[in-house]
Amino acid sequence: MMQPDPFALARPTTDSEHALAPEAWARRLRWRSRRGLLENDLLLEHFFQYWQDRITVADHDGLARLLDLSDNDLLDLLVGREEPQGDLDRPEVRSVLEKIRARDPAGR
Repeated sequence: MMQPDPFALARPTTDSEHALAPEAWARRLRWRSRRGLLENDLLLEHFFQYWQDRITVADHDGLARLLDLSDNDLLDLLVGREEPQGDLDRPEVRSVLEKIRARDPAGR
C-alpha cells in the first residue's frame, strides 16, 4: 500500500484542526523546515521543540504552505513584518504563525 506524501497537504477532515498529524509527517516537515537563513532556522526549531509531538493536521498544512515561500518572504511572516495574504490567508497558516510568534510556547 502506498504511503501518503508527508509534504503534500492533507485532505481536510471535519476534525483536522484537532487531529494529530502522523509522527512521520512531523519529522519530515521538521527536516523540510531547514532553511538558508539562520533566523528562520531558529524560529522554526523553537516551534518544533515545543510543538512536534502536538502538530495537528491543520498545523501541518499551514506550515507546509509557509515552507513553500522564499526565505525572505517566510522570515517576514514569521516575525510579523507581513501578514498572510491571498492563498496564504487561511486559518491553518495564521494558527501556525501565532504559535511561532508566541514568546511563551504555550501561546499565552
